[in-house]
Amino acid sequence: MPDLPSIFPLTPIVIGIAADHGGFELKQYLINRLREYGYQFIDFGDEQPKPDDDYPDFIVPLARAVSSGEVERGVAICGSGVGASVAANKIAGVRASLIHENFSAHQGVEDDDLNMICFGGLVIGHALAWELLQTFLAARFSGAERHRRRLAKIADLESGAI
Repeated sequence: MPDLPSIFPLTPIVIGIAADHGGFELKQYLINRLREYGYQFIDFGDEQPKPDDDYPDFIVPLARAVSSGEVERGVAICGSGVGASVAANKIAGVRASLIHENFSAHQGVEDDDLNMICFGGLVIGHALAWELLQTFLAARFSGAERHRRRLAKIADLESGAI
C-alpha cells in the first residue's frame, strides 16, 4: 500500500463510483475506504443489491459524469468487470479499462490518460481492489508527445473524423 501522502492528490478530486449487484459488495467496501481516507465521491448506484439490475443503468451515468468533468475519475464495478468496461467506453471522452494488477493501474493513467478503472466484483478481492484504486488515483498522465498523439487519434475516432 502506498504511503499516506502519495495517495492524496495535490488538489482534491471527486471520484464517481457505480456497481450493479455483481459489484455491490466491493463498491460498498471501496466507498468505506474512500470515506476513511477523506476522498470526495459520488455514488451512482445501485443503492442496494438487486439480482435483476443491469450494469449500464449505473455505469453509463458514471461514464457521462467522467466525460463531462463532473467527476475526475470513475470506478465501475460489475460481476466480471467486462460489461462495465464495455459500457463505459461507449461514452466519448471516457478511457476505461478492466484492471486486476498494479502495473496497468498506473501505466494506464500515465500513458493512456485512463480516467475510469473497472473491477470484477466477483473476481477481485477487497484488499487488492483498494490497492489498485490507490495506485490509479495517485497516477498522473505523463503528457508525453507520443501519448498525446495517440489520444488525439482516439478522439478523432470518437468524433467520426476517421
